[in-house]
Amino acid sequence: MLLLMFANASSLLVCSVLKLPQIITVISAKTARGLSVRSLLLELIGFLIFLTYQTYYEYPLTTYLEYPVLIVQDVILLMCILFYNGNIGTALPYTILFIIGWRLLTIHKLIIDLAMSLSTCISALSKYAQLQSLWKTHDSDQVSALTWSLAIYTVCTRIFTTLVTTADTAVLIRYAVIGVLNVWVLITVMYYRKTGKQK
Repeated sequence: MLLLMFANASSLLVCSVLKLPQIITVISAKTARGLSVRSLLLELIGFLIFLTYQTYYEYPLTTYLEYPVLIVQDVILLMCILFYNGNIGTALPYTILFIIGWRLLTIHKLIIDLAMSLSTCISALSKYAQLQSLWKTHDSDQVSALTWSLAIYTVCTRIFTTLVTTADTAVLIRYAVIGVLNVWVLITVMYYRKTGKQK
């Protein structure tokens, strides 16, 4: 029980600052080179679906409390990326689409269950989109390795907490897939940092 409390608390604590290194990096550099808007949008969709699923099935608050915080941080990061890419005007349409989509999720149990199944694919695609951006630019200077490291930690704690509290297979599969892809992104970030410094 103590280990579960630690895992929940540390996951919430880490997630409360998870995107801050990335936000600070983008603001300091005044560029979002190497970061993918598509990746961030897909991640936001995945987070919204996951949060809605957890609340719909009334899972313990401690198992998903970090998601509202992550969503806020992702929105701030998205605004920074759109601003530095010169696309801040697209923020309003994105916001409207997210709100409409979020409300549609709760119309019927079948919709939220289907959305949760798709959430794993959406989250995987968000990581793949970030990988594509890194492969295209060969530049990871504005991508925070600390953010990706923290994300790996939180996925590991959430696999543990899910096993202990709900044992929901869809949630476990989602975390496992995201964990593997987070490691892949971190390795790619480190690779381009190393090769960039050798030039």
